[in-house]
Amino acid sequence: MRKASSNWLGKIIMAVVMGVLIISFGIWGINDIFRGFGQSTLATVGRTEISINEFRQIYTEKLQQIGRQFGRPLTADQARAFGLDRQLLQQTIAEAALDEEARRLGLGQSDAETMRMILNDPNFKGVGGAFDPGRFQATIRQYGFTEQRYLADQRRVSLRRQIAGTISAALEPPKVLIEALSRFQNEQRSMDYVKLDAAQAGPIDPASPETLASYFDDHKTQFRAPEYRKISFVAITPEDIGKWSEVSDEDAKKIFEQRRDKLGTPEQRQVSQIVFPNTEEAMAARSRIASGLSFEDLAKERGLSPSDVELGLITKSAIIDTAIANAAFSLPSGEVSQPVQGRFGVALVKIGKIEPGVEPSYESVASNLKKEIATERARTKVAELRDKMEDERGGGASVIEAAQKLGLTAVTIDAVDRSGRRPNGQPVGNISRGLEVVSQAFNSDVGVDNDPISFNGGYVWYDVLGITPSRERNLDEVKDQVEARWRDDQIASRLRTKATEIIQKLEQGGNLADEAAALGSKVETASGFRRDASLPGVPASAISAAFRTAKDGVGQTAGAGPSEWIVFRVTDVSVPPVDLASDDMKKLKETLQRGLTDEQIAQYVAKLETDIGTTINQAAFAQVTGANN
Repeated sequence: MRKASSNWLGKIIMAVVMGVLIISFGIWGINDIFRGFGQSTLATVGRTEISINEFRQIYTEKLQQIGRQFGRPLTADQARAFGLDRQLLQQTIAEAALDEEARRLGLGQSDAETMRMILNDPNFKGVGGAFDPGRFQATIRQYGFTEQRYLADQRRVSLRRQIAGTISAALEPPKVLIEALSRFQNEQRSMDYVKLDAAQAGPIDPASPETLASYFDDHKTQFRAPEYRKISFVAITPEDIGKWSEVSDEDAKKIFEQRRDKLGTPEQRQVSQIVFPNTEEAMAARSRIASGLSFEDLAKERGLSPSDVELGLITKSAIIDTAIANAAFSLPSGEVSQPVQGRFGVALVKIGKIEPGVEPSYESVASNLKKEIATERARTKVAELRDKMEDERGGGASVIEAAQKLGLTAVTIDAVDRSGRRPNGQPVGNISRGLEVVSQAFNSDVGVDNDPISFNGGYVWYDVLGITPSRERNLDEVKDQVEARWRDDQIASRLRTKATEIIQKLEQGGNLADEAAALGSKVETASGFRRDASLPGVPASAISAAFRTAKDGVGQTAGAGPSEWIVFRVTDVSVPPVDLASDDMKKLKETLQRGLTDEQIAQYVAKLETDIGTTINQAAFAQVTGANN
């Protein structure tokens, strides 16, 4: 429609069409548009309705967010294959149920508290470390939020956390579960193994023309020529636009002065303190120290442990009590202070080791500061160019035409397959790492006005200029590939047969070293590896197979390539004792606690949904997620 109305004839035709629509509304009225009320609702949770447009926006934003996290965008088909559509629907319904519960409980959060949370969010802080309104607007706009919508969303998120925190308070994973998982994760195994390769397979005679033709017919789909597409794209990102060399030293030095304290390393001191109920007792203790009593012996007399006395190696800002901090950072090393009136009593402070602070030089951080400033400035330029690009695209210009008009460089790739390779098999080299414009192009078509891709804080526009369909190749085109694949299959088949014969001999009492010597190979050893181990020269398949085999048992598995096979014997199985006080066990406990928390909240939300009442419009859901295409 846009292209059709770009000339005078198209404009006349579109004017006539719009005129007919207006007249029809005047004759028949507009009541019919209300007859479908409720058909725009995708789900209902209690009194809350989730509209089709609302869920479509949430769904699109989520897929884009996941694409940014993993460095490649997800298509609707991929999202359904992974079950992300159902997961997001359940999440949206769960959030609505918690919102309903928050209203029922009368929970609320003030605007001031919501603003405080946003102002303290590091994602919205600028170069100087303070809240940057421009960055705030750019960030929420990138995720599809208006300011009011974002404020409302953050308030709802905070109330949901209040409910979830109450439900999951004081959850503890059972000791039996921790120990079982620890044994599973930390179990160690050792094995002796022999690698069989092409040498053990023996000579492979060349395939006859008839054999090769038959093999090609049976595996024809493996040699099919992929679909190729011709695409063009242009990227507008802060990194591309921002040139750190254009930032003056004067501007960089201003930021340096503002952030000097944060750029350097502050002084740290080993601080110890003993707190007394009054000044008299503190003075008496100070006198005893002056007479030769050590600070440590004084602490022991008062029944204090090292953890009660020592604050550790600490910066001045990390000491909560200002009076104690001032005293500690005014004393020389080894000195004990006079009684200091602190917030929790009268204290004697002792200073141990002192590590001086490191003052940064401007020269050491200048380049990074300039890059940061340039990137920040470029965000504004990106927004300007984005609007201009959208205007050009809205006027019917192609990506190449719009880029030329704005002085940008468009990239054209004549032919690329889904894997990002050219017809010669080489990867395309002029696409930035993490930019999955190829996969997006394969989900589009020629002449489609595609939405821009969010990338590295900017945007990428693309067009599909042509499509070369996939086709079956004939044997002459891929004869070398067919011969190589046939040979690999022959080697793998022979190695599998030989490995089976070795296994049979080992099970009858044979020795792995003797079998290896007969093959002209050698026995190798892998010791004390866990399930998640990554051993040089040992494929993951062999590690997995070893953990499926009992001690002194034998097994076989495919190697790292088609010309490798592995025969092994498990020589040792050990399970280290469980130390619940270790750091690893504490991390495992935290992981389990998070899992139990998620499960507890999920059960609570499921009960809420049942009590409140939940309905889902499956047809609308299929429409949004593309399941009915």
